[in-house]
Amino acid sequence: MTRVIKLSAANEEFTRRINELTNDMITLCEQCGICSTSCPVAEEMDIPPSEIMRLVQLGDEYVLETKAIWVCASCYTCTVRCPRGVDLSKVTEALRQIKLRTNMNYLDIDHIDPEELRNLPAIALVSAMRKYTG
Repeated sequence: MTRVIKLSAANEEFTRRINELTNDMITLCEQCGICSTSCPVAEEMDIPPSEIMRLVQLGDEYVLETKAIWVCASCYTCTVRCPRGVDLSKVTEALRQIKLRTNMNYLDIDHIDPEELRNLPAIALVSAMRKYTG
């Protein structure tokens, strides 16, 4: 199936966020495919590791819906063999983090009455924010 991706500021933001989480330059990937041929679990993935990288480079959030990011064993074989030094294991971990934190902000501090906010114990507020926000 061919997917049409329209590049936008949202696409750039997604790629920037992955770069930030991995502390790596995703744009260094030249799509040589060594990661895909090296991956011991590639047969179980719905898209190959090189396609994960390409979708991230394009800022296509479809990659968050793939099975591949959960199948990655984080064995670092792809990272060791990458001629450009891109750490695909970090990329899949960043994608997992983003997916797990999607729509998890159940508490918005701006919607709490200011008077009530002053009376809440600080430790309870901190605990609630950690538990109910992504």
